[in-house]
Amino acid sequence: MESGINVKIEATWKAALEAEWQKDYFRRLTDFVRTQYSTAQVFPPAGRIFAAFDACPFDKTKVVILGQDPYHDVGQANGLCFSVAPGVKMPPSLVNIFKEVCSDTGAPMPANGDLTRWAEQGVLLLNATLTVEAHRPASHQGKGWEQLTDAAVRQLSAQRSGLVFMLWGSWAIKKGELVDKSKHLVLTSPHPSPLSASRGFFGNHHFTRANQYLEQQGKSGIIW
Repeated sequence: MESGINVKIEATWKAALEAEWQKDYFRRLTDFVRTQYSTAQVFPPAGRIFAAFDACPFDKTKVVILGQDPYHDVGQANGLCFSVAPGVKMPPSLVNIFKEVCSDTGAPMPANGDLTRWAEQGVLLLNATLTVEAHRPASHQGKGWEQLTDAAVRQLSAQRSGLVFMLWGSWAIKKGELVDKSKHLVLTSPHPSPLSASRGFFGNHHFTRANQYLEQQGKSGIIW
């Protein structure tokens, strides 16, 4: 690559985001991230920075759920937004997501908070910022990640059709401006955080609404 940055990311995403790899912001971002991983405790593990893309190829994506920042406590972040590895205590927002899944679809509460099974069915679990320093929430915001993840949303909006975007909370809802609503379904509600879940996240029926839409598009629904 011209920039000398060989981005280790799933092939269809590497192609979809090709223009980004050459840009100055991405070069600066790469330098920043490399320095951070070598001098500080940073999450997720370096090999899982692009886990959301790796687990859900561009051409297989059906649903996009946007988070803001990786979890910043030890052992939590696994590269998929809202997700934690098996054996890790579920954070409150994730518990609330599963509560809504249970009431909306009748599915039982899962044994763990690993959302890899969603990603493998076509759910892109994308944080806007893909890295964070330990115990310092939002510490890697404004370094360039947002430009890359915005580009990912724009590419999905432009190149694909019939996708579902689930946008929870005012920050994620603002990202909906990047999506062509004439060819995709955009679902919005308050965030699943305990601070706001009772204001309209609970009862939003996003999981059944997403599946109804996917099935109307001739696609299989997600086993939530």
